[in-house]
Amino acid sequence: SATMSPAGLLLSSLLLVCCLLPPGAQGQEFSLRAELPRPVGPAGGSFVVNCSTDCPNPRVITLETSLLKKPVGSGLRWAAFELSDVTSDSLILCSGFCNGIQMTGSSVITVYRLPERVELAPLPPWQPVGENLTLRCQVAGGAPRANLSVVLLRGEQELSRQPAVGDPAEATATVLAGRDDHLANFSCRTELDLRSQGEGLFQNSSAPRQLRTFALPMTPPHLVVPRLLEVGTTFSVSCTLDRLFPASEAQVQLALGNQKLNPAVESHGDTVTATATATASAEQEGARDIVCNMTLGSDSREARENLTVYSFWGPILNLSKSNASEGTEVTVTCVAGAGVHVTLDGVPAAAPGQPAQIQLNATERDDGRNFVCNATLEVDGEILHKNRSVQLRVLYGPKIDQAKCPQHLTWKARTTHILECQARGNPDPQLHCFKEVSWTKVPVGVPFTVTLNYSGTYSCRAVSSRGTHTVTVVMDVQDRNPHAVTVAMVVLTTLGFVTTAAALVYVFGMQKQSDIYHVNPGSTWLPLTSRQPEGPVGEEPS
Repeated sequence: SATMSPAGLLLSSLLLVCCLLPPGAQGQEFSLRAELPRPVGPAGGSFVVNCSTDCPNPRVITLETSLLKKPVGSGLRWAAFELSDVTSDSLILCSGFCNGIQMTGSSVITVYRLPERVELAPLPPWQPVGENLTLRCQVAGGAPRANLSVVLLRGEQELSRQPAVGDPAEATATVLAGRDDHLANFSCRTELDLRSQGEGLFQNSSAPRQLRTFALPMTPPHLVVPRLLEVGTTFSVSCTLDRLFPASEAQVQLALGNQKLNPAVESHGDTVTATATATASAEQEGARDIVCNMTLGSDSREARENLTVYSFWGPILNLSKSNASEGTEVTVTCVAGAGVHVTLDGVPAAAPGQPAQIQLNATERDDGRNFVCNATLEVDGEILHKNRSVQLRVLYGPKIDQAKCPQHLTWKARTTHILECQARGNPDPQLHCFKEVSWTKVPVGVPFTVTLNYSGTYSCRAVSSRGTHTVTVVMDVQDRNPHAVTVAMVVLTTLGFVTTAAALVYVFGMQKQSDIYHVNPGSTWLPLTSRQPEGPVGEEPS
């Protein structure tokens, strides 16, 4: 029977032979042999069986089998047959007669098959470093099983070798995952070793599977965020975690409340840093959480920080007139948002959210005055400050400061002086001094040499778009050489009283040319040998 095992077929044949032998013939020593030149072959292959005997005159040598057979040769004491399409191990039986006694001989055909399936079970997507990993290889089919073994490999490194037990067979090996195993290839291989039976070593390998290992510390990431954030401002978030492997594979998510941020992620060695910027919106006002989540492999770490988004509107500082004419009323107002307390130049508002106000009549002293408004807001126990300032411009003048522009000057001829006159006003005035009648211009604010012709009355005018202011300055220039008086006295002694009086009248007439107001009087006597100053700056008055 095709379903009977080879051992069962052999036993049944022997019993049949014993029953068929005639009495007294069982003691004969003639034999019949079933010989296989190649007893092992692939499933579905062909085998040649040679039935031979030592009987001198055998009769009817045949092959008893259920397999497909055909005679391929015969002789006096032998007959050969070819068996085809042998798919399983089979017992073959040669039969013949010698002197009326039946002879039998048997042998076994062994069929080998390569495994139909050799597969390494899928590896986990990520394997934690330092934890055991069990490799599993499944083998379906393959015969003879006694010659089949299963080998588990890391690359070409043999991890385990086991016999294939059962069908399907499963072979396992446990390894401790490490950083060196990251991106390593694992596989399994079957080996059907028939070399002892005249065949070869047949190997079948599974497709390799790549392992990814990772290491993630138990500590949470270090998250750096501002504690307070004003609506409309842009802020920066930083999230860092050390001792990751492989750091370049880490996935980072940053979020402000329900708003996902778009971080830039960098890895250096085993450190990952993610940074992002965002702008707080009015919808996010209030207490919010910023969350940083770092995921690597099948695990993740999270850090969370509190953030308060607030609105701090203002302060807004306004002048009713930014350029006010002298004498007009100016109102300064500072306002801010709800809950904000403002103080304007030391004057506080009545209550938070209320404006602060100052009213004044603009004067010259207010020109260029800075008004400062300070706004304060309490957020989450912290006092926040904002300041604004504005400058008032007062239009006034022009004015000549009489204290800085003397109206009476007494100078010596041929000396160097400076006419110190200053004008003020907004806009800035232009100042010029001219001699009356001749309208000759005299320098102002620069050194010049004084001569007798400078004596006279001058009009100093400050002019701007707002008008003109004039101050009169009298300049008395005296001859600093007393030689003329000395000559007059000699003439008086020689010619008599009348002549002398005439001479004196002449001399005094030379000296008195105008009324003088002294501001910086110098020495009343200058030697005849005094050094002549350099030429005058500006034109000489007539």
